[in-house]
Amino acid sequence: MIKIGEGFCGSGPNAAHINLFLGPKNGPMGTATVTAASSPGPGHIPFQTVLKPNMPVKPTTVFIGKAVLTTPNHENMTWGPAQAGVAHGVTKALLDGVLPPEAEDEWIAVAAVWVNPLADDADQVYANNCEATYLAAQRALAKGWPSRKELAEALGSISNPFYTPKR
Repeated sequence: MIKIGEGFCGSGPNAAHINLFLGPKNGPMGTATVTAASSPGPGHIPFQTVLKPNMPVKPTTVFIGKAVLTTPNHENMTWGPAQAGVAHGVTKALLDGVLPPEAEDEWIAVAAVWVNPLADDADQVYANNCEATYLAAQRALAKGWPSRKELAEALGSISNPFYTPKR
């Protein structure tokens, strides 16, 4: 069983986009997490998300950046406020009961996180990643989301922060 959720919050260079994958450690999520953590690529360094040094998130969460790290500022925005926001969002989802009790010790999560290389406001990056992660967790556990009706409505207005088709 793998649960998948998506969350987008904020605007401009400090916006956050999260793809959150959740599931039991003893299934495909465990294998995927170990593979991801042991397979860094240039500019993509998977790491364990923590609330602070020596205080890991539950469920164990691996952070994977979706953007190649390009500058010292981009690295700091990714490893600092974006990582802290993901840690907050996952932990809040667990403590609020969005995630089931067994998620605490028996599940694992992988957060694929977009941090814009032009991000310039650490507090906004933190807040947006916190909100986007929590939203992604809610959506991952929401049965039937999105509905067929929501999909049909969205199909009529496809857009994202980088492109809106001409109609």
